[in-house]
Amino acid sequence: MDQVVLKNVTKSFVTKAFGKVTAVDDVSLNIREGECFSFLGPSGCGKTTTLRMIAGFEDLSGGEIWLGDRPVSIKAKNFYVPPEKRQLGMVFQAFAVWPHLNVFENVAFPLRIQRMSNAEISDQVKQALKHTSLSGLEEKYPSELSGGQQQRIALARAIVASAKVLLLDEPLSNLDPKLREIMRFEIKDLQKKLGLTIVYVTHDQAEAMALSDRMLVMDMGVVQQVDTPTSMYNNPANRFVFSFLGLSNFVPVAVHDGTVWPAGAYGGSLECEIPPDWDDDRAVLAFRPNEIEFASDGGYRTRIKNRVFLGDYVEYRMDIGDTEIRIQTHEHKDFGAGDLCGVRLSKVKWYPAEEEVSDDERERRKVI
Repeated sequence: MDQVVLKNVTKSFVTKAFGKVTAVDDVSLNIREGECFSFLGPSGCGKTTTLRMIAGFEDLSGGEIWLGDRPVSIKAKNFYVPPEKRQLGMVFQAFAVWPHLNVFENVAFPLRIQRMSNAEISDQVKQALKHTSLSGLEEKYPSELSGGQQQRIALARAIVASAKVLLLDEPLSNLDPKLREIMRFEIKDLQKKLGLTIVYVTHDQAEAMALSDRMLVMDMGVVQQVDTPTSMYNNPANRFVFSFLGLSNFVPVAVHDGTVWPAGAYGGSLECEIPPDWDDDRAVLAFRPNEIEFASDGGYRTRIKNRVFLGDYVEYRMDIGDTEIRIQTHEHKDFGAGDLCGVRLSKVKWYPAEEEVSDDERERRKVI
């Protein structure tokens, strides 16, 4: 069953400085019951605006939103269900806990708004605290707790009213890296234990890939791809998705008489297979730092610009043509800065060479 459904959802803003901007552009999406689904993209791409429309904090400019078989926003009919009646749990980037209330009262707050009896409140709060590893801390105040424990309060408050859908807006971005990793696993365990549907917004691709059953990548309000993390990483729909998931190298090339020449290269060609259906004389080759290797003989000849030891791997920087690329390898090589070497691409994706959309538009959207 589909738990969250978006049908041709659009959101536009009109500002004095920038005029009309379409923050979310004709998005249609089905999120399944019990699924952890992430919205991934750079700042200003429209992911948080979409989440806010699902929550009911923003009205639509067009389209429909359904929760299960229940419509909650239909712009054509001016139909709108307010946030408090959508039965959703929400966790924000800021911890959003009340400093003057202890842990118990912070978690109990939405139940008191619903005018539940004290016995019901006590029972449901105890269950929520148990699920979020906060049992025994009922009388503590937020100032006495760590950042991770404060975020657990927010999670407990989100699930205490038995919401089946949780909306999480970059909930771990204020935590240190080690605690962030711990909380990823706790959120995933909580989802499985309670059978929750989670809609998770983040700009951290590692976080999205670790948590998601499926995820979506957005850019400038437009959905670029929806897929599982593994499939999206291995088969990105376009150059933007490739660049946003993990480290990447992009090398512009010319194709002439079956030979691939890097832009700015004089006398050196790349050894790589040209796709049989490629009919353009220019392209951009995309590959990960671990998808290029040192050649014992032959390969593209270049010089090491920099070598950095990073624990379990070594990173090298060098030029292919006039483009700097990076190689990451677990093998021990005796190369140093200035040494001549040969490199060969082991895996490569081909993309059209036309100009990418200007970053100026992405920067403009960040301030709207």
